[in-house]
Amino acid sequence: MLLENRIVIVTGAASPRGIGKATARALAQQGARVVVLDLRREDAESAAADLGAGHLGLACDVTDKDACIRAARLTLERYGKIDGLVNNAGITQPVRTLDISGANFDAIVDVNLRGTLYMSQAVIPAMKEQNGGSIVCMSSVSAQRGGGIFGGPHYSAAKAGVLGLAKAMAREFGANHIRVNSITPGLIQTDITGDKLTPAMREDILKGIPLGRLGAADDVANACLFLLSDLSSYLTGTTLDVNGGMLIH
Repeated sequence: MLLENRIVIVTGAASPRGIGKATARALAQQGARVVVLDLRREDAESAAADLGAGHLGLACDVTDKDACIRAARLTLERYGKIDGLVNNAGITQPVRTLDISGANFDAIVDVNLRGTLYMSQAVIPAMKEQNGGSIVCMSSVSAQRGGGIFGGPHYSAAKAGVLGLAKAMAREFGANHIRVNSITPGLIQTDITGDKLTPAMREDILKGIPLGRLGAADDVANACLFLLSDLSSYLTGTTLDVNGGMLIH
């Protein structure tokens, strides 16, 4: 068991076909106690129950710093420690540069970037006290290649911000044995993308992926598992591409 007796929080982990839920499942299978966070308490509790006994579901809006602090406190009250965090919660919008409104920009940056900061701030004090922990931040290939399939430029900007934030936190908290790494998924089949990809789009996209297939949520989940486990104990500040070769650099 790679994560036996580890306590890991996963944000945005209630969507049935999402990366978050797949990650929570992979971590639980390797012995972790998983705290599922999502906007609706009922959804979070149901997703946690799907993992089996011993897991916890909590309502949390990651754009609300007090909500993040509360989620961390309830986790500590239940389990006594926090070993890992997966900053998975995110949203996207297919809006072009000249059409991005202030409200569009704020919504995308708040969830994807501010939420990553707030949730990290909520768990780092406990990790510092126990002198160790692992944080995984979910970015995107769109941050690296300048745009994705479904996300607008403001999404690329927010996800690029996640990469910078993660690297800065890795440098700041390395002395506390807190590792911070990022994952940049390519096109992954989830609830967000599943209904938007036409057969023609799929065929065209596959031409640019050397491995010849779209990604599955489990592909990203297994990368999270690696970064949370001791298999990656000498990795911090890294960016792990999970894109089938869509972007090779």
